[in-house]
Amino acid sequence: MKILALESSAVSASVALTEDDKLIAQSFQNCGLTHSRTLLPMAEALLANCGVSLSEVDAFAVAHGPGSFTGVRIGVATVKGLALGTDRPCVGVSTLEAMAWGARSLGGSLCCVMDARAGQVYNALFEVDGLTPRRLCDDRALKMTELSEEIGEAPYFLVGDGANLCYNTIKDSCTGLRLAPPELRYATGFGVAAAALPLIREGRTCTPQELDAFYLRRPQAERERMKRLAENK
Repeated sequence: MKILALESSAVSASVALTEDDKLIAQSFQNCGLTHSRTLLPMAEALLANCGVSLSEVDAFAVAHGPGSFTGVRIGVATVKGLALGTDRPCVGVSTLEAMAWGARSLGGSLCCVMDARAGQVYNALFEVDGLTPRRLCDDRALKMTELSEEIGEAPYFLVGDGANLCYNTIKDSCTGLRLAPPELRYATGFGVAAAALPLIREGRTCTPQELDAFYLRRPQAERERMKRLAENK
């Protein structure tokens, strides 16, 4: 089972090719370039260097959110196009869950966080059972003060692009917090593939037409428009 997995929901971008639970190749960039410039060329170069054609890929996976609205849309649209062109199934996985799968070697409890702006983070908590992250809550958007109250002094590894921000904000009240090593902190294509593999084996895939982004909040422009409409009533 060969999976091509894409991740572009935050500042970094990553593509991975796996066969079952084995990582064949991975590309990762955190250089600030827009994902529309980097993601598809990364995928094409990775497959070419592995001598694998698109027709040999059995399924496509993507981190479909939460995250940057633009980044998530680029990743989802890219996988839609690849899956349509090859008539292959695809699957969308939580960006936060992909982070947990990528950092599962840390063991213990994982607090996955992404900067959601306005004093909030996108968050999910996981407990690693063997080498399998087990969810302790659904993906949610919450204030860092609310997260601090919830986890208290429990030992958690902070994972995600919001890890530094979260650590610096609540470390005094959450003394059990530890930052994951930088190389395990970001979501990666391999984390996406690892999270997708159980779903694919269970037949929980979708068609390219069914694949969609998963947003915990409406885009800011839409929130502002709805606010103006409410004020004008």
